[in-house]
Amino acid sequence: MARPPLPIGTWGNIRTEKLGPNRYCARARFRDYDGSTRDVEATDTTGPAAIRALKVKLRDRAAPNDDEITRETHISRLASLWLDEITAEERLAPQTISQYEVSVRVSVVPALGNLRIREATVSRIDKFLRKVAEDRPTAARLAKVVLTQMLALAVRRGALPTNPVRDSGRLRSPRRKVVALEMEQLEGVRAAIQRWQQATPGKPGPRHTGDLGDIVDLMLATGARIGEILALRWKDLDLAAERPTLTICGTIIYLKGKGFFRQDWTKSDAGFGTVVLPRFAVGMLMTRKLNAADNPAMRSSPPGAAPGCLHRTSAANGVKLAPTLASNGSRHTPSARPSPP
Repeated sequence: MARPPLPIGTWGNIRTEKLGPNRYCARARFRDYDGSTRDVEATDTTGPAAIRALKVKLRDRAAPNDDEITRETHISRLASLWLDEITAEERLAPQTISQYEVSVRVSVVPALGNLRIREATVSRIDKFLRKVAEDRPTAARLAKVVLTQMLALAVRRGALPTNPVRDSGRLRSPRRKVVALEMEQLEGVRAAIQRWQQATPGKPGPRHTGDLGDIVDLMLATGARIGEILALRWKDLDLAAERPTLTICGTIIYLKGKGFFRQDWTKSDAGFGTVVLPRFAVGMLMTRKLNAADNPAMRSSPPGAAPGCLHRTSAANGVKLAPTLASNGSRHTPSARPSPP
């Protein structure tokens, strides 16, 4: 009767052999994950030490293959292969891939890049994510998404039996407090913008345009994000209607190597829509239309300038409201809109 084969991932009796002074070899037959049985050996200065070295080798054994990803592959190399794969698939938006690249470079590789895939245990990953979450909860959540997909690739290539990220602890999402600006705060922002836009004799650099004040007023009039306001085109407006409207149908995004450009869809499905404009916004837009000539875009300054100007304006004038406004505070400030004329 034939001897039954070893179960997958197990080994038979370990044999030792003295090779010379202070040199021992331990051997065993191991049934690999591809079903083949192979000889595996390890050497050390004593017999027991060689057996211990062999057991470690057997524990971390992976079936030999021609794939670039094995249990011995470093996390940094896995990250590079994963980024190449998702870029080639063209399934994700370019800005999403850009965010993943930043997370890999800033968070994942510095902390875990020198580990081998087999060393990426649940406890190590959980500790890493919680450490990042202490100061940067958003970065920790993004790093968890990145690691989940990276190690899912390792599972698909046979380097891991399961994905360790899935058993890591849940990251708490701190409840964000919605901030609505009071009228006094709003007037402070608008006054700071007006001071900033005034020409300063002897100050070098280009003259400030009137874009920033109009951008803020339009954010308040519509509740739109700053990127959505910067992406508006004249064809998105109907100022001649009985009830003038504005259609939000795109946003401005930034990609490394490409710069700022208009994306023909909003950040979320909820962002797309048509808004009835209040009278003060219609008056401002009509004035800009008269001065726009043949410019199809509503802005006269580069799209990346407005958010930075908004932050610098508040800092230079001692008003600490611009970060709130730039991060969607205007979306919750209906009572702070300027009164119609």
